[in-house]
Amino acid sequence: MDTWTLEKTGFDPADIASDGNRFLCANGFMGLRGVPEEAGSELFPAITLAGVYDQYRDRWREPVNAPNCLFVRTAFNGREYALGPKPHEAHLCELDYRSGIYRRETDFGPITVRSERFAYMPLCHLLADRYQVTAHEDGELTIRAGISTDIWDINGPHLFDFQFGQGDVLTVQAITGQKGIKVAVSQYIQKDFEAEESRIQDGTGVFRLLCCPVRKGQTLTLDIFAAVHTSEDTTDPLERCTHVRDLTGYNQLKARHISAWDEIRERSEISLEGSDEAALALHASQYHLNCVAPRHAISMSIPARGLSGQTYKGAIFWDSEIFFFPMFVYTQPEIARSLLRYRIETLPGALKKAAEYGYRGAFYAWESQEGGAEGCTNFNVVDVFTHRPVRTYFRDKQIHISADIAYALRQYYAITGDRTLLEEGGAKVILECARFCLSRANVRLDQREIDFADVIGPDEYHERVTNNAFTNHMIRSCLESALSLEQIFADDPGFLAALLREMDYEKDWTLLSDAASCIRGPRRKNGVIEQFDGYFDLEDCSLETVRGRLCDPREYWGGDHGVAGTTQIIKQADVIAMMALFPEDFTDQEVAANWAYYEPRTEHGSSLSACMYALTACRIGRLDEAWRLFMKTAEIDVTGGGKQWAGEIYIGGTHPASNGGAWMIAALGFAGLQVRNGIPELHPNLPRQISCLTFPITAGGRRMTVEVTHDGGTIRTL
Repeated sequence: MDTWTLEKTGFDPADIASDGNRFLCANGFMGLRGVPEEAGSELFPAITLAGVYDQYRDRWREPVNAPNCLFVRTAFNGREYALGPKPHEAHLCELDYRSGIYRRETDFGPITVRSERFAYMPLCHLLADRYQVTAHEDGELTIRAGISTDIWDINGPHLFDFQFGQGDVLTVQAITGQKGIKVAVSQYIQKDFEAEESRIQDGTGVFRLLCCPVRKGQTLTLDIFAAVHTSEDTTDPLERCTHVRDLTGYNQLKARHISAWDEIRERSEISLEGSDEAALALHASQYHLNCVAPRHAISMSIPARGLSGQTYKGAIFWDSEIFFFPMFVYTQPEIARSLLRYRIETLPGALKKAAEYGYRGAFYAWESQEGGAEGCTNFNVVDVFTHRPVRTYFRDKQIHISADIAYALRQYYAITGDRTLLEEGGAKVILECARFCLSRANVRLDQREIDFADVIGPDEYHERVTNNAFTNHMIRSCLESALSLEQIFADDPGFLAALLREMDYEKDWTLLSDAASCIRGPRRKNGVIEQFDGYFDLEDCSLETVRGRLCDPREYWGGDHGVAGTTQIIKQADVIAMMALFPEDFTDQEVAANWAYYEPRTEHGSSLSACMYALTACRIGRLDEAWRLFMKTAEIDVTGGGKQWAGEIYIGGTHPASNGGAWMIAALGFAGLQVRNGIPELHPNLPRQISCLTFPITAGGRRMTVEVTHDGGTIRTL
């Protein structure tokens, strides 16, 4: 079995959306959905741009999709051929996880179309496609290659005032409606055949027509080079796009692209022996997270659905710090640094949001867009029966987001030993997050106790609860992280003193220690931690019972009227997530008791859930369960799994959090990788299905190789 290539034969219109996600090519700057070159908007083509947002009228704000600059459609003897409603004999597509190269082959009968394409990794603004047509009989061939504006938008359109260029380099420039951001694309071709060439421009874009006679068995090759720029990355995006004509050739570009991917895999790839299915799934997971990493930027994060489209508004969630961050901090710390620098630079947005709610400190956006602006609306779900928007409280009540960011900043220092990120704004972020936690606390003076009411933990099916165990524990960690700065900067006390003066932090500093010790601890019942106050009083029924109450499979389970809201059925890991993130704070016996209680009551309605249960299952020796949950996590972008709808809202796409979770299970769970006092160590929990794990890490500035078998583990410094 080839464990590096995802293949699919046949074309099923029902799989259009999921295949576009699974066969994604991306390079951190843009994501090219895995659809055929001839696709119109009905097949959901998109080149999704990282960090460029627009809002059309009163619809949701979302990332912008550029015009499709790799569009090609072929006609033979006057008949046009395209996947979709057009008939075809056979179709195959594949994605090579080693190099991020997508290939397709479609037999239309009289002709066969083959292509391979990639989002160029060394220079993030470029795309390349080798498009070949083989004739199975003599005839006349017409290739229409150009830039299509017939693209997919969920809440668009977003581009206006189109300008078209019809020189040797075809160009299209448009501006976004909200901010007037210029988006320019270009297409340049090289071909190995003579053809009569002309240009056309219509309501769907600008194209060159290549017309020529062909003989039976003849193959024509068209190399297509495209560029995408915006006024966010250059002052004159249209001029920059014309440089695409200076490229040296397809083979040279492809070789450099493959070399760049070889370097990425050398630094990050886990090799798994013993199960080909698991190896393929793990390769897929690491590819999909690596391909959306912002290597072109020093302060950018990764959207919750990567660059597979506009789902979840292209926003940055807590996924960034809790699920993406671990793989990068251990393998490519410069990318982990970029994720956190994004939070440092968006601190003003977090301060503004806190003030809008009447709090001090930094309340980070639940769905962060550029500048830290809150992209989360008050109505995130549509009722499938009334078709009316449902009030949700994600933006208001998921206060753990600020503490999550402080957690990642502290982890970055602990694993890398690099203090500069704290010096360059990270320490200030931790202090402002702690200040927000102090400001948001409810103080019970008669009990010398602090609690946190009206919150939502990771389990979003239960809104506006009090003393969510995960939230309280994460907030305590945030306050302790602020206090730890004194020790971190013990050799330079002047730095912290000056920062505290600058922030007028004297009063808050005196409160931190007392507040951390006074936060209400969770209630327990037979060793099980209550997820929030009153959770044990809810209806205790099975997952099957709750699922059986659905009247429509697209119903949203949470909120005031959701089928899960009055029961103990939860969306995703909550108490177990707390135990996975703070392993030293809980005994094996506590983890075992809570795992046994909560896992049967968890729907795993989020792709973030299974990895947390798998991590804790490794710790308590439930290795068959850990393996099952690992495969559920790692295979999600192989099978196209995961929820596609929340009410009437489409939420499909790739799953970077699951991708990061697969790495976490393999490295932190199965291999048992930990860093203590700056020194990496292993505590293997290898399931029977795996004979060997080998992977690179970077810790304390040193590059190392880890190998784990059933005989133990070793760490070797390179």
